[in-house]
Amino acid sequence: MRITCIGAGPAGLYLALLMKKHDPSHEVTVLERNRAGDTFGWGVVFSDQTLAALQRADIRSATQILDAFNHWDDIEVNFEGRRIRSSGHGFCGIGRRRLLDILQRRCEELGVVLRFETDVSDDAQIDADLIVAADGLNSRIRSKYAASFEPDVDLRKCRFVWLGTHKCFEAFTFAFEKTQWGWFQAHAYRFDADTSTFIVETPESVWRAAGLDDMSKEEGIAFCERLFAKYLDGHALMSNAAHLRGSAQWIRFPRVVCKTWIHPHGGADGRTPVVLMGDAAHTAHFSIGSGTKLALEDAIELASDLAAQPALGQAQGDRMAIVAALAAYEARRSVEVLKIQNAARNSTEWFENVERHARLAPEQFAYSLLTRSQRISHENLRQRDAGYLGGFEQWVAERAGLAAHGSVPPMFTPFRLRGLTLKNRIVVSPMAQYSAVEGLPTDHHLVHLGARALGGAALVFTEMTCPSPEARITPACTGLWNDAQTAAWKRIVDFVHTGSTAKVALQLGHSGAKGSTRVPWEGEDLPLESGNWTLLSASPQQYIDGVSDWSHAMTRADMQRITAEFVAATERGIEAGFDWLELHCAHGYLLSAFLSPLTNQRTDEYGGSLEDRLRWPLEVFSAMRAAWPDDRPMSVRISAHDWVEGGNTPDDAIAIARAFKEAGADLIDVSSGQVSKAQKPVYGRMYQTPFAEAIRNEVGIATMAVGAISEADHVNSIIAAGRADLCAIARPHLANPAWTLLEAARIGHTSGVGADWPRQYLSGKSQLERNLERERQLAAQNAGLTPQEQANLAQGV
Repeated sequence: MRITCIGAGPAGLYLALLMKKHDPSHEVTVLERNRAGDTFGWGVVFSDQTLAALQRADIRSATQILDAFNHWDDIEVNFEGRRIRSSGHGFCGIGRRRLLDILQRRCEELGVVLRFETDVSDDAQIDADLIVAADGLNSRIRSKYAASFEPDVDLRKCRFVWLGTHKCFEAFTFAFEKTQWGWFQAHAYRFDADTSTFIVETPESVWRAAGLDDMSKEEGIAFCERLFAKYLDGHALMSNAAHLRGSAQWIRFPRVVCKTWIHPHGGADGRTPVVLMGDAAHTAHFSIGSGTKLALEDAIELASDLAAQPALGQAQGDRMAIVAALAAYEARRSVEVLKIQNAARNSTEWFENVERHARLAPEQFAYSLLTRSQRISHENLRQRDAGYLGGFEQWVAERAGLAAHGSVPPMFTPFRLRGLTLKNRIVVSPMAQYSAVEGLPTDHHLVHLGARALGGAALVFTEMTCPSPEARITPACTGLWNDAQTAAWKRIVDFVHTGSTAKVALQLGHSGAKGSTRVPWEGEDLPLESGNWTLLSASPQQYIDGVSDWSHAMTRADMQRITAEFVAATERGIEAGFDWLELHCAHGYLLSAFLSPLTNQRTDEYGGSLEDRLRWPLEVFSAMRAAWPDDRPMSVRISAHDWVEGGNTPDDAIAIARAFKEAGADLIDVSSGQVSKAQKPVYGRMYQTPFAEAIRNEVGIATMAVGAISEADHVNSIIAAGRADLCAIARPHLANPAWTLLEAARIGHTSGVGADWPRQYLSGKSQLERNLERERQLAAQNAGLTPQEQANLAQGV
């Protein structure tokens, strides 16, 4: 097989040596436009996991790489005069030049042909069976076949410069310095006996305000030396980018995502498959040290998939075998790369918003940094450094008033808002049950909410409850417009108060254009077959084009009437004894329809600018807040992102939250989407939590995070990092009403602080805790087994 790799970076070199090692009869050539000794980076970072993969792939080069590595376990965070360390992270640094030397020599040992100073501007000059485009971030092959690869390049918000220094950092060091223009941060780590990488980063606006865009290269380096002098101990900063002049050394990180990595018709004959690897296919921000890792792992996977093809080497089967191998490579690697890129996006955005995080205390700031990518969680930190995490948990507990209890998981610390104290940070989300009769909650609602209150949550929410019959989503939705409904809700609230230590929240909302529909199991969002009622919204619309009934634009009289209905329902909520009130302004319902430019096309004072779109929702909120007792909290649920071009964005959400705070809101319940059927959300674990964090730390208001939060580990990470104050959990609570108590036992929190069991169920507590403790011990014993050994054990083999 004839393989040509364009680019002699880590991806191209490593694939070349692996293919030649697997089958010496392969003709493998690497073409590189630069000289053999040229490189423009300093050190690169690998995790211990990456090193293990290299050892499995090629022990000879891995041994040389390991011998050249500088290894450390600690991460050090320097912020506001504090130095905070966490251990157990297992990173290794190596000079990029040293790494390339090792890979080049290994290629030569195996018989790979290396051709430097060979500029490949077009793959049409290459005659091979497979062309591997590992030509880096600015890949010309990717550009040529852009119609096939469909690359998306997103230039991020910060400027950074990649420098070196002879100051030897003994930990992976983050340093943050505030200037008159804004925050600068340094990422520093040692990679050989006497040299460290030193990356300086700052938002574009700060970079320009500081005048760095007009400085020479030497002036820019001198600026950084002065700014970070206390970390450099007199050592200079150095650049090895001799080819760059002036401010060109400061670049914006480009996040590269390609729809596909394969082009089937390249090369001299127009039939040669072309595949992307490394930065040509994808990039991951340097703050999680994954660019070189991804490149090497690409090479390992592609080599493995090619080697697995039995037809490879047979004249008639070569092209089909290669295409099959490339398809397997892309299918497997794209999943893992997407995970890394999502983590890298989280990390990138964290560093783009240091100003926001800098409002946190140093202890919480450092924890937020350590968990920023979501790949390191709360319990993962405990495994790495139990001493650090225990001390931090005690700090969190002390701030929550639990000094006498020592270390307490953050999710089980109390939370106070106005005159109400919640025993922990777990909230049962509003979940529509579609089980009411003429708006009247039934025994189903008593069992549903009562069971979850007994299950350990601090606050249980009603489903969206409507202030009038026409406000309902379906005929089976709950309401609060008459005395019978008030009495039925009071029965439920009284049960929760007498049978548990939980509190109860009432969520009031109006369906707007999404009303008069069937219950979901009879056709989700589909209009009723008969008995429909008139729909109102900010502007005429159909929620589902061509299917939903048309809504009518509200008049001023409609607004006044519905505002009065909300106030009346609020007063009934007081009579029923609810502890907390929430106004639903999300998910495309009536008030949300006023907030979003997608659904508000009004030309009067209630449409147009965001300030005007907010006008009526704020009128409703203010009227309700005036009626609601001053010592009880009131929150607002918003959609922080419409996920549709032209809709509300996270920046708009901050402005919306600020307006509700000024009107007297105590907390923002931060959801997203469901405003338009055209939405394209980006899902993932805790995917809406960044919106809650932005609002909390920029607006200075408590927030509730919702969406894909399913484990105690998620909740502890969110609360501990200051990303939100409460976590609303829906589906896990549908599956298990006692989710909170189960998670307490699962993580070994047995003291009962913030997780009290009902007296009637105490006999089950100790057994559950013993069973889960045995599971933890067994897991620890099995930790040293291979995956196959663990699978055999699980099957009793």
